[in-house]
Amino acid sequence: MMEHLELFFKSIFIDNMVFAVFLGMCSYLAVSKKVATAVGLGAAVIFVLAITVPLNWLLDQYILQPGALSWLGSEYADYDLSFLSFIMFIATIATMVQLVEIVVEKFSPSLYNSLGIFLPLIAVNCAILGGSLFMQSREIETLGLAFNYGISSGIGWFLAILAIAAIREKIRYSNVPAPLRGLGITFIITGLMGIGFLSFGGMLTGGDEEAPKKEKTVKVDTKTVESKDLANNTKIVE
Repeated sequence: MMEHLELFFKSIFIDNMVFAVFLGMCSYLAVSKKVATAVGLGAAVIFVLAITVPLNWLLDQYILQPGALSWLGSEYADYDLSFLSFIMFIATIATMVQLVEIVVEKFSPSLYNSLGIFLPLIAVNCAILGGSLFMQSREIETLGLAFNYGISSGIGWFLAILAIAAIREKIRYSNVPAPLRGLGITFIITGLMGIGFLSFGGMLTGGDEEAPKKEKTVKVDTKTVESKDLANNTKIVE
């Protein structure tokens, strides 16, 4: 249970897709002008990551890794299909994005129109592919952890775009210097938010190191120390 909680909070705050590794910046900057649009795209990203990361974990474990095809028979144990990782991951992501696009167009045409070209571009969003590649590089052990990582990474990206959208709606009424209006002030705010998220870096590291044991120092006359005192844990000082 603690492993799931640690991965959940670490993926959202410490290894945030936007503020830690700056992935998915194109959509982050372009679709963050309104909160409603940011919420729609963020929800779509969460859904896509929650589905594609576990699916790609299964592909990696049972098809792509060296020796992963041993379940087909001993003659397949030496096969290594890891060179197909990128194309297999992208194919899975593109399939799920197409499904999301169909669902959004059916049930929320206004959101579909406001997202525009950026909804199908989720398929080439580096944050989506990054989630699967990070899952692979970190060697996540179970399908449950992979599902947890997909959802938490999506939530981290969702919080980032939601926060910047809310700020951009407010600064619309602020007296921003002319050279910084638009993407200029957005980049500055993003950098400041990234610095703020760095403060979460020590959130899960407390209590790992044991407190140093204090040695008891006793000053005695060595001539009067008997042999039985040498077995004691105290430190002898002349």
